[in-house]
Amino acid sequence: MLDKLKRQVFKANLDLVKHGLVLFTWGNVSAIDRNSNLVVIKPSGVSYDTMTLDDMVVVDLEGHVIEGNLRPSSDTPTHLALYKAFPEIGGVVHTHSTYATAWAQAGKDIPNIGTTHADYFHEAIPCTADMTSEEVQGDYELETGNVIVKRFEGINPIHTPGVLVKNHGPFTWGKDADEAVYHAVVLEEVAKIAAIAFTINPNLTMSEHLVEKHFSRKHGPNAYYGQK
Repeated sequence: MLDKLKRQVFKANLDLVKHGLVLFTWGNVSAIDRNSNLVVIKPSGVSYDTMTLDDMVVVDLEGHVIEGNLRPSSDTPTHLALYKAFPEIGGVVHTHSTYATAWAQAGKDIPNIGTTHADYFHEAIPCTADMTSEEVQGDYELETGNVIVKRFEGINPIHTPGVLVKNHGPFTWGKDADEAVYHAVVLEEVAKIAAIAFTINPNLTMSEHLVEKHFSRKHGPNAYYGQK
């Protein structure tokens, strides 16, 4: 079942290791088949060193295991909430990468202060609000997804394909698992650059017209970056 998608998700999970975004079991990638509304996701707590293709778990949008012998990632309800809320996306990534997680633990949006950021994220990368005790003590992972969705009210999730969950860490997404991983790599890099930049100049600024120029040259009907 969904053999091609399983291979994509398996490789994408290993790519998190290749790009230095995860330690031990601190991350997960999923992807959805929109025709069947089935999701392939990494199993919970399985080491990247020993994980195999056959370990990938298939779940439906309610979290029921359809195929697989292992429990799906504990973050599965968060992934599913994002797939339901953002129908354009096809892959989701969660990591605890160092700089992005530091911004999340600080509870701060990552401002759009440079062209590297603006090439991929139109807005500041938003940080969610504090979760209530009811949200934490209740269906925690589902509520994590809900606070992300709430934070994106008024923000285009395709133009800004990532978020920081306060005190927790980053989630990114894309058209598929590979693009979601790509955005996770970029998010970590812009988080690092921003942290260094604010150390050098706490009062730095970025012009809105420069943000628009760099974003629009890669995205939208007038994009001209790269090859046709």
